Amino acid sequence: MTRGQQFIVYRDELLAGSETFILAQSESLPHFQPVYVGLRRRPGLILPETRVHIISSDGFAGKLQRARFRQLGLSRRLQSTLAAKHPVLIHAHFGPDGCNAISVAQALNIPLVVTLHGYDVTVKDDMMPRRYIKRRHLLQSHAARFICVSEFIRQQAIAKGFPAEKTLVHYTGVDIAFFNPRPMADRSPVILFVGRLVPKKGCEYLIRAMARVQEVMPNAELVIIGDGPLRQALERQASSVLKAFHFLGAQAPLVVKDWMNRAMVFSTPSVIADSGDAEGFGMVFAEAQAMGLPVVSFASGGIPEAVAQDRTGFLVADRDCDALANKLLLLLQDACLWNRLSQAGQENTRRLFDIRKQAAALEDIYESTQMGWDGAVARAMRAAQRVTQIDAPGFQAEPRRREKYLDGPNAGVALSSRK
Repeated sequence: MTRGQQFIVYRDELLAGSETFILAQSESLPHFQPVYVGLRRRPGLILPETRVHIISSDGFAGKLQRARFRQLGLSRRLQSTLAAKHPVLIHAHFGPDGCNAISVAQALNIPLVVTLHGYDVTVKDDMMPRRYIKRRHLLQSHAARFICVSEFIRQQAIAKGFPAEKTLVHYTGVDIAFFNPRPMADRSPVILFVGRLVPKKGCEYLIRAMARVQEVMPNAELVIIGDGPLRQALERQASSVLKAFHFLGAQAPLVVKDWMNRAMVFSTPSVIADSGDAEGFGMVFAEAQAMGLPVVSFASGGIPEAVAQDRTGFLVADRDCDALANKLLLLLQDACLWNRLSQAGQENTRRLFDIRKQAAALEDIYESTQMGWDGAVARAMRAAQRVTQIDAPGFQAEPRRREKYLDGPNAGVALSSRK
């Protein structure tokens, strides 16, 4: 692959403030330039405007445009604009978005890669959008590759019918140049939570554990960064049982980094929610370890792939608040243990989750996908030519030969290429 080839990053809504992992991954690739395509813009991350293309506008007209896109695909104008950029593939994030990206990939005749992040394969089908469940089989058939953010997610995807041979595990990666701890950082007995305030993030269990921690260490504080539908309920819970706590709401990465320099322990004790929603991997766990923060959490979902048990943090049984409190206290009180886990976390992140190494691996995935796609197209063209010859008036083969070919392994490709 030559430097500067373009590819499409597709997300229905571009791009929520919590989705820094999509932007960081896309912009970290040295040999590919991302073009961002989505149904609509939303308040959130700042994107390079010259490389952003929005399918629909605001208001009632936008509703009509989105409905048209779902039924008919891209407008001719946008299709022409994107085709002129000669993108080599489209990379959609999350399963439902992948379904919407199928028509874009088909219009531009490029392969579709989809990253499955978590809820798209963990939430129970009866709690997912009906449109996605009805069209999921099309996604499983049309996409060339499914990138799973952890082995846990890969197994969940296979259980939901995603072809095992199309799935692979790729860790997104952390910008360790940015998430680099301040030398001799002045740390306080602060437990830091970063995440959306939704059931699967388990903040209510951390508040319960912190109540036990503060009985032993009254000066320990809980700092919660993030927002969500549970915020008011969690604030009431914290007010009733904690002595020192702070809800800071959603914050910019620089603010999160500053608190990672000030805290002693990172704890976002994610659980498997009643809906089935689970932590796919948890990039924030890797970011915290890159900053030298030992982790205490529950051993649920893909977290054990992000945190090395007893080496970079402690993972305890799901919803065991007593065990959570005990491990928090252990790290707050044992300086030697804290230093050992802090150093190991930084080394582990550099070794496994450095975004530069992961970017190179992702480019390899793109290249192999493109090569496989080119090969499939070439095989389809040859198959189409053979079918054309078989259908020609002067063809003299026995009837069974034509039937055998059309029933062969390339029949679907060959016949679809004739349309």
